Amino acid sequence: MKPFLILLLALWCCSPLFAQKEIPLYDGPVPNARKVADPERMVERGPDNRAFFDTAIPSLTIFQPQHANGKAVVICPGGGYVKTAFDKEGTRVARALLTDSITAFVLKYRIPQDLTNVDRSLAPLQDAQQAIRFVRKHAVEYGVEADKIGIMGFSAGGHLAASAATHFDKMADSNELDTTSVRPDFVVLVYPVISFMDEITHQGSRQHLIGEQPDQAAILEWSNEKQVNAQSPPAFLVHAADDRSVPVQNSIAYYLACLEHDVPVEMHLYPSGGHGFGLYNETTADNWLNRLRNWLKNI
Repeated sequence: MKPFLILLLALWCCSPLFAQKEIPLYDGPVPNARKVADPERMVERGPDNRAFFDTAIPSLTIFQPQHANGKAVVICPGGGYVKTAFDKEGTRVARALLTDSITAFVLKYRIPQDLTNVDRSLAPLQDAQQAIRFVRKHAVEYGVEADKIGIMGFSAGGHLAASAATHFDKMADSNELDTTSVRPDFVVLVYPVISFMDEITHQGSRQHLIGEQPDQAAILEWSNEKQVNAQSPPAFLVHAADDRSVPVQNSIAYYLACLEHDVPVEMHLYPSGGHGFGLYNETTADNWLNRLRNWLKNI
């Protein structure tokens, strides 16, 4: 990154137009957790380009605009359920949303692994549900309207966001007594892993969440296109047709499921761009974030 861009980024991060802080996701003990030393490690691949591996203690990083417009988005970075691309698909996205006065919450969710989780398959969804619960319970504090809280995810983070949008009727933490709704009011899915069906899944994400040899029941449970129903929230999807990591059929399957159940849905498919383009697909002059901004005006 060029020096002047680094300076510009630093000035932006220190801007009085928004406040940023990181907080623990849970006030007390993390549910479904084993008592082991925190194995998290951070890899920094350049300025504003951190990735976190083996996260066991989840957190929310809150980006609060000076004049909140009432909408909030919980952001789930991708990383194949082995890491979170925290800046590329998290904090950079949050800062972009701030330009529209949207309050953003970047979720550093737990990486599913047997070392730190009793049931690794439930840990990320527990965190996503807790993040939505937290935002809804603190809506007044952050200038958010309680019925305008969405969730957004990239790649495997898209699988997590889609899981939150289709599994909200049952608490991932069976011991949770708080009845605050964990249903997101909208969902944004960017080159998402949606399905765990053999034909179109991203094998790495499936393997890390539910194991190398999952049974058919688990595959169906976590194939989110199979879980869409009439109560699922409105959806916005972005994907590139030449994605070789997560086939575009994942987004198409979710889109078709929404149509089947009369769930409002908008999808933008690009002929090229591959996987992991983040905020900017450099193969097109079209800006998917502007399309999202237009869509959010009707939320």
